[in-house]
Amino acid sequence: MRSRVPWLLVVPAVLGMAFLVLPLAGLLVRAPWSTLPQRLSEPQVLEALRLSLVTASVATAVCLVLGVPLAWLLARTDFPGRRLLRALVTVPLVLPPVVGGVALLLVLGRRGLVGQWLESAFGFSLPFTTAGVVVAEAFVAMPFLVIAVEGALRAADVRYEEAAATLGASRFTVFRRVTLPLVAPGVLAGAVLCWARALGEFGATITFAGNFPGRTQTMPLAVYLALETEPEAAIVLSLVLLAVSVLILVALRDRWVGAAA
Repeated sequence: MRSRVPWLLVVPAVLGMAFLVLPLAGLLVRAPWSTLPQRLSEPQVLEALRLSLVTASVATAVCLVLGVPLAWLLARTDFPGRRLLRALVTVPLVLPPVVGGVALLLVLGRRGLVGQWLESAFGFSLPFTTAGVVVAEAFVAMPFLVIAVEGALRAADVRYEEAAATLGASRFTVFRRVTLPLVAPGVLAGAVLCWARALGEFGATITFAGNFPGRTQTMPLAVYLALETEPEAAIVLSLVLLAVSVLILVALRDRWVGAAA
């Protein structure tokens, strides 16, 4: 038997939905659809899109190399300070991105704790470079990957790993041949979320890497710049990012629905 609709909940729910959906609808309504193909083919738009795709992909690769072992450490080992480490790993999720950019400057800048050593020893400087964009994006995006992979590791059946170990497989072989295939869906979901977060990163990027066309100006930075001079171009760039976000949500829908069930 279905209960009556609780109007005291429906009204604020509808208002909340409108609050979230109407801005997106406004973006679609105000989009310059007639000139959209021409605007998408403009050199500055293509350059910002290319740079965003490249840096987000490289940042995701960095997060996979560093984040999967970190997630395994948090999920499968017990050591003093593990809870504190998990809290520190997730700090970038709630840290204002601009603060993250400032923190990166203090560590990796030319006068930073590590940055001054990099410049004196190798003549290498990260701030205001394309590599700096990758670093900023990886910093804010890695927690998404770590959380997803750690959750998958905790949900995986450890009996398969124990069986492989009893057959003489080394820890690395068990991890590579058994653990990773078991948690592959979680790794994939985490990587997609990580890539999407890196693609949309703004605050840490503009603070640590600047806003130089062709070198550090990613799509979100191009939106910000275009909004001051050419609003229609900002709308077009925003539509591209919106389309990517929707595609990612659709791709991950089955996984989230399955987890909720």
